[in-house]
Amino acid sequence: MIVAPRRGGLRGRAADVALGLRLRRERFDLAIDFHGGPRASLLAWLSGAPRRIGYEIRGRGWMYTERVARPRELRARHSVENQWDLLAPLGIAPPSRAAYPMEMPADPAIAGAVGDRLARAGVGGDDSIVVLHVSAGNPFRRWPAAHFVDLVTALARDDDRQRIVVTSGPSERDAAAHVAAAAQERLGPARSHQVVACGELSLAELRALLDRASLYIGGDSGPLHVAATTAVPIVGLYGPTLPARSAPWRSPAYPTESVEAVDLPCRPCNQRVCEPGDFRCLASIDPARVFAAAKRALDAAPQSSTPERPRR
Repeated sequence: MIVAPRRGGLRGRAADVALGLRLRRERFDLAIDFHGGPRASLLAWLSGAPRRIGYEIRGRGWMYTERVARPRELRARHSVENQWDLLAPLGIAPPSRAAYPMEMPADPAIAGAVGDRLARAGVGGDDSIVVLHVSAGNPFRRWPAAHFVDLVTALARDDDRQRIVVTSGPSERDAAAHVAAAAQERLGPARSHQVVACGELSLAELRALLDRASLYIGGDSGPLHVAATTAVPIVGLYGPTLPARSAPWRSPAYPTESVEAVDLPCRPCNQRVCEPGDFRCLASIDPARVFAAAKRALDAAPQSSTPERPRR
């Protein structure tokens, strides 16, 4: 793996040229550009690989030796299938969710540490863990905090065994703390212990936590797709994006629910400017709908204390 640091200005362009020359010295036989952006296509061309596969893009298609058509509009077709098109010139058959699921192996040492953290937070081995991820990479994919509070409250009141672990990315620790605290206050002393704050988790720790979980709920962000590498039932929340394009890529054997706004002419969007200005695609998703989806996902899950990991 060769990491390409992102730098701006003339210094960044010079670094890209230097990286391209380094790739050329490696004498790669094949370059596949899954990104398709100006920088990625430049690096593919600079690599000098005799076979370079990329999308047919105006002004840059000449940088590849083989080009694959890609419509300009957003299609209701999964991103994995869109990118898999680039493998067709190599004679590789179309993808199968069951045969080629997302993979992220769990680290046993980290799993042990996460288990200890849950125990210190009062989570027992017989408790049912719901992981609720409240953040996303941009405001277009963040469900309102008040909706999360309503959902946490409903989940806790529905089952005494339910322990709701609220997680977030580093930039939204305050939002996660607010959701947890507001839900605890609403639940009162008798049930506040059902809402668990475990502190910030790394991706590896989140992956280990999900092996213990009975359900994952979150927006269309990275952690949703970390959850897809496990057997945990999933409820995904979709605002500007389409489940048909962005839903977890995994075997249909594992329960996966998608909740989205419907009949909005501005969906899907490019997530640069919210035309109505109120992010209604997410704000209009009622917590009651998400709770109902959570119940369906839980009911469809195999009755075991620990979900079995997906296997190929």
